[in-house]
Amino acid sequence: MPKADLESLPGVGPATADKLTDAGYDSFPSLAVASPSELSNTADVGESTASDIVRAAREAADIGGFETGSTVLERRNQIGKLSWHIDEVDDLLGGGMETQSITEVYGEFGSGKSQVTHQMAVNVQLPREVGGLRGSTIFIDSEDTFRPERIDDMVRGLSDEAIDAALEDREIEGSAGDEEAVDELIESMLEHIHVAKAFNSNHQMLLAEKANEIAGDLEDSEFPVRLLAVDSLTAHFRAEDVGRGNLANRQQKLNKHLHDIDKVGNLHNAAVIVTNQVTSNPDAFFGDPTKPIGGNILGHKSTFRIYLRKSKGDKRIVKLVDAPNLADGEAVMRVQDGGLKPE
Repeated sequence: MPKADLESLPGVGPATADKLTDAGYDSFPSLAVASPSELSNTADVGESTASDIVRAAREAADIGGFETGSTVLERRNQIGKLSWHIDEVDDLLGGGMETQSITEVYGEFGSGKSQVTHQMAVNVQLPREVGGLRGSTIFIDSEDTFRPERIDDMVRGLSDEAIDAALEDREIEGSAGDEEAVDELIESMLEHIHVAKAFNSNHQMLLAEKANEIAGDLEDSEFPVRLLAVDSLTAHFRAEDVGRGNLANRQQKLNKHLHDIDKVGNLHNAAVIVTNQVTSNPDAFFGDPTKPIGGNILGHKSTFRIYLRKSKGDKRIVKLVDAPNLADGEAVMRVQDGGLKPE
């Protein structure tokens, strides 16, 4: 957006417009969903002026008013569905992982959470006719889990139909059986995964804000950001704020972090997937004692909650625990060298 457009807002001069742009508030929608307090701190303006800026941006972006259910339905038709390439799981999720929503995947160590984030980073780049969203990925890595070699395995493990469609889409000559063509496809896919390692919770929060800037920069590119993956969402927060005395501070930081992540999904029509660690409740006499950490803040903010559970060998149980419009249920998948596969 031209800087002159920002300067049309009340209280925004050239200097303030520069500060807003540098902080990632470079459009009316991004300002419209900001809070006056964060805008006041970012742009160094009074909170009253910040409120005027947000209000004017909401009017300009036509955000924040009431609308009819039919209008909401029409807007929801623009939501994309990212396929897992496992029919049983896609059916469980109503067609795949939704854009403009946070999908939380939790489970114990080795249950396959990181495998899911890697697979989605591949699948999202595929053309829509084979279940992708033809977009790039931002990957925030807090546990040193991202492995480009795993992306290599998963691309080679795609169906011939998916590989051929991706090669044609990228105008790479060859087919699924052509080793050089597949190597070029893998290199192209890795180029469209933007990875950053988070060293602590504050750095992780900063990366989420940076992700919004990157998504804005790539919005009009050939492969706009259509997936934000955070693996894991809670590891740093859990390690740094230990004890009940720090619980309120941890949850407050986690809440802001979740809103920044959600902003990327909503503003750029991207799917958001976060992995979460679990804890065991020794007082549970019946059922599974495993539960996700993050408390009610994460529970309420996640649109879809998926529990991954180990089964025999490479089998994993995919359990949909919570969704606003879908029934709870389970599906089975396998974690193999070539990626996530049907049972």
